[in-house]
Amino acid sequence: MTAQRSMRGDVAVLVPAAGSGVRMGPGAPKALRHLRGEPLLVHALRRVCAAASVAHVVVASPAESVDSCTALLAEFGPIVTIVAGGDSRQASVAAALAAAPDHLEIVLVHDAARALAPASLVEAVAEAVRSGHDAVVPALPVVDTIKQVSPDGRVVATIDRSQLRAIQTPQGFRRSVLTNAHVLAADDLTDDAGLVERMGADVWCIPGDPAAMKITQPFDLAVASLLLGSGQSD
Repeated sequence: MTAQRSMRGDVAVLVPAAGSGVRMGPGAPKALRHLRGEPLLVHALRRVCAAASVAHVVVASPAESVDSCTALLAEFGPIVTIVAGGDSRQASVAAALAAAPDHLEIVLVHDAARALAPASLVEAVAEAVRSGHDAVVPALPVVDTIKQVSPDGRVVATIDRSQLRAIQTPQGFRRSVLTNAHVLAADDLTDDAGLVERMGADVWCIPGDPAAMKITQPFDLAVASLLLGSGQSD
């Protein structure tokens, strides 16, 4: 897949990639784990940069890996900036946001762990913000039966899944909304839309994409490898 770059873009994409990914087991930070010979981060950026709306991408890498990430992502040229991430996901997003070009008013936050999220999903989220929504998340219906369980393992209730959604990234925001959400954040959340919700702003859902699965465990990595091999993730 060849990255397409456009001077027409009006979107900045922030990629917090400083997490250790302990569920993946010992080894490199999760974003730098290999999928069919290349890091998840590279797979993710190729798809993000293929979206014509994207003008710039800021990657928050592990602080000790800024130089190596800069070399790793050299193929993307000046469209990508690498900054040192923080001790939490929220701190990494804030660091990336501070480095994003000021004139870009649509900001997407994307997890490198969703390395196969297609460019079409990036465009759909950006367009939803562009059309007037302050905050937008891609979502899929929940298909499993969901039960509320007590700490000792007893089922407390069966939850009506018809109103539940599994949220993906990229998540899209008007820049001022995301900035204010981080300024007002009282604690760290792994979901930027959650910070916006706590601020009292509306968050809207658009259809997600199964290819935007989150790769957090070795099993997920194996599934992603199969998807790549079958061509279903291009």
